[in-house]
Amino acid sequence: MSHTPRSAAKAGTPSSNRVLPALILAMLSFSVVQTAIVPILPSLARELHVSGSNITWLMTANLLAAAVLTPLLGRFGDLRGRKPMLLISLAGLTAGSALAVATDSFALLLVARVLQGAGGGVLPLAISIVRDELPKKKVTGAVAAISASMGVGSGLGLVATGLLLEHWSYKSIFWMGLAFGLLALTLVALRVPADPVTDKNGGADPLGALTLAGWLSALLVAVSQGNSWGWGSGRTIGLFTTAALLALVWVIIESKVSHPLVDLTMMARPAVAFTNLAGLLIGFGMYGSFMVISNFAQTPEKLTHYGFTATVLHAGVMLLPSAIGSMVAAPVGALLIARRGPRTPLALGGLLGGAAMVYLALRHSHEADIYTASAVFGLGIGLAFSAMPAYINGAVPAEQSGIANGMNAVLRTVGGAIGTAAMAAILTGDTMKLPVPVQLPTLDAYQHAFWVTAVICLAAAAVPFLIRTAKPTTVAATPPATVLSSSRELAKTGA
Repeated sequence: MSHTPRSAAKAGTPSSNRVLPALILAMLSFSVVQTAIVPILPSLARELHVSGSNITWLMTANLLAAAVLTPLLGRFGDLRGRKPMLLISLAGLTAGSALAVATDSFALLLVARVLQGAGGGVLPLAISIVRDELPKKKVTGAVAAISASMGVGSGLGLVATGLLLEHWSYKSIFWMGLAFGLLALTLVALRVPADPVTDKNGGADPLGALTLAGWLSALLVAVSQGNSWGWGSGRTIGLFTTAALLALVWVIIESKVSHPLVDLTMMARPAVAFTNLAGLLIGFGMYGSFMVISNFAQTPEKLTHYGFTATVLHAGVMLLPSAIGSMVAAPVGALLIARRGPRTPLALGGLLGGAAMVYLALRHSHEADIYTASAVFGLGIGLAFSAMPAYINGAVPAEQSGIANGMNAVLRTVGGAIGTAAMAAILTGDTMKLPVPVQLPTLDAYQHAFWVTAVICLAAAAVPFLIRTAKPTTVAATPPATVLSSSRELAKTGA
């Protein structure tokens, strides 16, 4: 396999003003689509006449599709070209949004959410494109901006959902996803150059892909549905057992084939392995905290004497500072990586996330507490997101960049699924006895959830110190002004 960077990038021609906004918008499109549906799941259950446990499949299906397709698209991007795979990824997201707009069927909406999960391939593919196309001095800042966009989009998606529901039906959420997808698809097609990657020796490893999809599917379904089915039920235990067995088979296959889907020796490198562990923990913290904070804010204060009786919009606005914090984190993370390497922003990110959750465990009586914790948490998540690709890109060759970053994204997704399941278990395990037929968690349950999330984030802060050779990334970082300039350019990209 050979990678020949484009002459423009080789010569240092500043192509980032064309390429980077398109890639950031693609990342925003997926993260907005993935999280925007979360606040409306209860109302969707009523609208589509399905049970509360069944409606969660709309989130499970999307997480599952993203987890399975992200490494596959990343690997095929390494083998066959990043731009074509990025267009396929965005096409799936767009087609899923269009189907969601067009249908009133729960079954077809599930299919739509699976198609939207193809957008998970955006992150590893965009990072690989940046490594190929941009001058070296701009790579780290660009990667930080793309990675931090995951946190930005997640926060904006929650706010946008509330705003749209104030005026229109739930279909407006899917219209938003369709508009984002079409714009991103158009910009990528027009602005991202033809991929320089040509494959002469690589193989597709279909058996490795099949077993990877199998154990990821079994694991995510068990984690996502464990609260509904019961953690000790036959279905849950059976799926966990199946996941373990298939994972073992997958490891054996990948260690034997000549061209594995995932190079296990690459995955075992300390910088990659521990960064993936950090991704799992950060994913747990981000998705878990969003769920807990949103539910806490919407709790009716008159019934429970805590919470803020917030609407979906109001709860989303309370989480808006997290999106702003993640946006600020991109240039800050790039600067820290340039000066001190990725260890500092990754450790600081976990520390800030943990501090924010400790703060909420102790102080949660005023809306200002939520806004403050949300901003600090978003800054931490953004710093961690900017650091993880820097660790990985510094440890793997360019031809493995897509699959390496893809597997890191998978671990974040798995962590998110575990985080939401764990938070749901904590909140439903300690409920109040009320004179109305509704179950609401006790204040102690919420405090326990905040403490658990804090511990997970602090554990993520410790992970980079397990990497003995924590070196700065192999490319110089983009100064903060360059990343901010790219953000301003993004705001202009309507054509």
